[in-house]
Amino acid sequence: MKSPVVVIGLGEIGSVLARGYLKLGHPVYPVLRGMDLDAQANEIPEPMAVIVAVGESELQAMLASIPNAWRSKLILLQNELLPRDWQQHDLEPTVISVWFEKKKGQDVKVVVPSTVYGAQAERLIAALDTLDIPSTLIRDADTMTFELVRKNYYILTSNIAGLRTGGTVGELWQDHQDFAQQVITDVHTVQEHLVGETLDKAKLTAAMVTAFEGDLQHGCMGRSAPARLQRALDIAQEAGLDVPTFVAIAG
Repeated sequence: MKSPVVVIGLGEIGSVLARGYLKLGHPVYPVLRGMDLDAQANEIPEPMAVIVAVGESELQAMLASIPNAWRSKLILLQNELLPRDWQQHDLEPTVISVWFEKKKGQDVKVVVPSTVYGAQAERLIAALDTLDIPSTLIRDADTMTFELVRKNYYILTSNIAGLRTGGTVGELWQDHQDFAQQVITDVHTVQEHLVGETLDKAKLTAAMVTAFEGDLQHGCMGRSAPARLQRALDIAQEAGLDVPTFVAIAG
């Protein structure tokens, strides 16, 4: 029997990845809310991979409580993910920037190929291949950081601008591009602070627009948009960053 895969948090994305590993022949063990992680690690002490599929708001608490036996096997997939999120726990996980959408009762919808980096990357890509979900292997940490920031550009720009404009990402870029650029400026300010290095704004914007073009009908404002704006404002205030467009949108 092939090595087991543990999935912590069996939501829509976690379920998609679980299905991919099952199709490769790996037994998959879900860890559901309320289960004792240490007890589960005693039952499954040597998994091939541990997919952490909890929401971004739960990630830090989850990483702090990962059993020692699982620490070297982690796969992270959260939105707004950056290296600082795992480095503060002395972890070196496999990371995927997820560019497919899965909603209840609907098939997987791909925007652009997902990007994957880390020790588990090749097997994760094989799992995605069984589901015809395209992905790209990233071989160095700096490129993966760019890919994570690209995803953050996409999520934060569309969500936060969408609080004012509504509509789709295609409409945002076609009809409200000047406003979107103002939002991008604030997004860039916050992302540079969080990454701790200079980022190429023009290159990131172009990469974000490529993702917009992958699904022009994608809605701008998800239900998490107000929380994303508030989180960005909190980060900016704590760091003393100037984010005038964020402040104006918040009212």
